[in-house]
Amino acid sequence: MKFIDIRDLTVEELRKREKSIIEESFDLRMKHSLGQVGNPLQIRSLRRDRARIRTALAAKLAR
Repeated sequence: MKFIDIRDLTVEELRKREKSIIEESFDLRMKHSLGQVGNPLQIRSLRRDRARIRTALAAKLAR
C-alpha cells in the first residue's frame, strides 16, 4: 500500500484499516511460529503498512 493512497482516506477509514492490519498481523505471527507461513515477508509489509497508516492518522489529527 502506497502512502499516496493512504493519505486520502478519512480518519474512520484509517482506524478500520489499522484494526484489520493488527488482526491480520497477529494471525500471520501465530502461523509463522507454527511454520505455516509461505512468505514471511508479509509480516514486514504489514508492519510497514501499519506505520504508514499511523503516520497519516497522526498528520490528520494534528490539524
